[in-house]
Amino acid sequence: MCTLGVSRGPSPVSLGNQDTLPVAVALTESVNAYFKGADPTKCIVKITGDMTISFPSGIIKVFTSNPSPAVLCFRVKNISRLEQILPNAQLVFSDPSQCDSNTKDFWMNMQAVTVYLKKLSEQNPTASYYNVDVLKYQVSSNGIQSTPLNLATYWKCSASTTDLRVDYKYNPEAMVAPSVLSNIQVVVPVDGGVTNMQSLPPAIWNAEQMRAFWKLSGVSEKSENGGSGSLRAKFDLSEGPSKPTTLAVQFLSEGSTLSGVDVELVGTGYRLSLVKKRFATGRYLADC
Repeated sequence: MCTLGVSRGPSPVSLGNQDTLPVAVALTESVNAYFKGADPTKCIVKITGDMTISFPSGIIKVFTSNPSPAVLCFRVKNISRLEQILPNAQLVFSDPSQCDSNTKDFWMNMQAVTVYLKKLSEQNPTASYYNVDVLKYQVSSNGIQSTPLNLATYWKCSASTTDLRVDYKYNPEAMVAPSVLSNIQVVVPVDGGVTNMQSLPPAIWNAEQMRAFWKLSGVSEKSENGGSGSLRAKFDLSEGPSKPTTLAVQFLSEGSTLSGVDVELVGTGYRLSLVKKRFATGRYLADC
């Protein structure tokens, strides 16, 4: 049975059999959303997540020289917002009889992990660490309330001009711990033979791809107007009218997840050197 292990700090340079072996965990979530006009009831949302464990390359020698290495056990916490957890069936076991609705324990098939890590090291012998996908999960969502950045688009198309407005609003309710949305990019295809674009804030027009491109540095509760704003553009056309199109948005956030999921190691033999959390957009689209 696994018992709780405590981290001893940063990874050692050398890995001896008597050391607790350092592993790192990455929790990465992807938010997919589709917004229809300004109607919040038509917003469709899907949020998925992945958990990856990174093993330092030196650990392979420890595993291969030990016929029965310590079993790596971990506990996923704060799972009440998860609809589904799918462990990597080839490498990970779980106990279906667990009754705690907010945590779930898993342990790894060390023989299979060793074989898999050896295969990775043969493919890339100079890597300093190797990533192993251990589980995927789906986060329960509640429409537009689960989107970190709410969107609404408005098009006004005539034969000679197209007016576009994209309203955005930072939504802290979508996050367990509100965090900054960074590297925000908005891409809008516009047809109709655009000859000139006026935009606020300034956008870039790519004539070859027929797309307007906005880049925002970051949005949070501390931003102007609490993270609400508008992107506006007027396009002069030579072959209008334009047809309203679907725009795409990208952003990411480092240091937290939407679900609030966390992880800890259970048992002895290993320690957690790092837990890296982030979420980013998958397909994040808005129609008029």
